[in-house]
Amino acid sequence: MACSSCASGKPDPNNSPSWRRALWIALAVNATMFVAEMAAGVAGGSKALQADALDFLGDAANYAISLGVAGMALAWRARAALLKGGTLALLGMYVFATTAWAVWHGGTPEAEVMGVVGVAALVANAAVALMLYRFRTGDANMRSVWICSRNDAIGNVAVVLAAAGVFGTGSAWPDLIVAGTMAALGISGGVQIIRQARAELSDGRRPHVLQSGAAS
Repeated sequence: MACSSCASGKPDPNNSPSWRRALWIALAVNATMFVAEMAAGVAGGSKALQADALDFLGDAANYAISLGVAGMALAWRARAALLKGGTLALLGMYVFATTAWAVWHGGTPEAEVMGVVGVAALVANAAVALMLYRFRTGDANMRSVWICSRNDAIGNVAVVLAAAGVFGTGSAWPDLIVAGTMAALGISGGVQIIRQARAELSDGRRPHVLQSGAAS
């Protein structure tokens, strides 16, 4: 007997045209900014810019995954969110490791390059975050997209502040501190996504267990 109150009879926001359109725009912006910011980070010697560029790369991949599972069952979206959460946490750990290495082996980055590119990235990410704000309370898949965009916007503000710090002190420490902070933010965001996705997978299994128990 069909359940008249099941969510399957309601419009699925994960397959809505507005959600897909937002993801495609976010994907294009993040892929473009990854290339631009990584090139600038390497040329300017900034670990903070490189860390932010890796965030752009991770987000672009996450948006592509979200597009791939849009409209699928909650279990598949939760599994995709698990993958995205793990990826975000791994990127954070990688950034933390390279930042620690730079403490002893890195030079002073170019503050002017950091400032200009940081402001451009902030504008791009703020626009994406505002566009995705209304999807922030959805399932783990939707929430992961919002968390990625929010983290990037916060990271961009930090990069601009680091540029001012490098310019004012002539030291690499502001750049390294911001890169380490961004790494911690990425790890924390990844853990949040993984926890919610695991909870959704667990909740999704319970009805089947109850049904099988009732049948016996």
